Amino acid sequence: MSSSAPVPRDSRFLEDMDRQLVGWDDPVARLRRALERNELVAYAQPVMALRGSEPIAFAEVLVRLREEERALLPPGEFLPVFEHFRMMRELDAWIVRRAIDRLARGARLPRLSINISDQTLDDAGFAAFTAAELQRAGVKADALIFELDEKDALARPVVAAQFAVSLKEIGCRMLIDGFGRRSVSFAPLTSLRADYVKVDGVIVRKLGTSDMARSKLNAIVLVGDATGVAIIGESVESQEPLDQLKAAGVGYAQGFGLLPPAPLDDLAS
Repeated sequence: MSSSAPVPRDSRFLEDMDRQLVGWDDPVARLRRALERNELVAYAQPVMALRGSEPIAFAEVLVRLREEERALLPPGEFLPVFEHFRMMRELDAWIVRRAIDRLARGARLPRLSINISDQTLDDAGFAAFTAAELQRAGVKADALIFELDEKDALARPVVAAQFAVSLKEIGCRMLIDGFGRRSVSFAPLTSLRADYVKVDGVIVRKLGTSDMARSKLNAIVLVGDATGVAIIGESVESQEPLDQLKAAGVGYAQGFGLLPPAPLDDLAS
């Protein structure tokens, strides 16, 4: 017979363990403080043009969290906390304001792209909020590109399409991220009125070894040419996939093998 004590399962115990797992006594208060006191730091990773005279087409805005003792936390350490406490809409709004303010001050980057979480898709007023921020700062709407993940477009097609159309109507551009890994249809390109598609990194990394990956890429490029959707190869980490993308006629690429993320202010100045 075991002498070990049973594991307590009451809600207070689990809440205490949750706080220890996160590392903050009050995670919601910590995240609100970060938003209100600008303890978040905007980074950006360029999307490079593979043709033409302008090397950087736009940059994807990323975010880091400033910790007193640990410098900057990467997104993998704090984004799950935002997601768990249903605060991603507040974070997305912070990033929109930060991107617009950076563009308003003048930037050598022509456009900035912003990732949108599935929680923000439920906000029917997000397009109106974005339009008001653009008007406040005097920034043109087509300077913003909103990135929707393919998995969200497939899981919630009606909601994603309504959200995308509302932003397109105020003049913003749309991008489908992670395209081709899950999808067996090009329908999201039409329903989301996409301007750009990022070919999923799993496909890009396999271009040198997989006939299936090359076939998927060729199909995406053909459809992009026919519909006017620009194609981006993401997660480019070496010369080989970059050469494969160029050979297939892909117009843009992004990845650590080209340029890593850098502070937005440094990149834009």
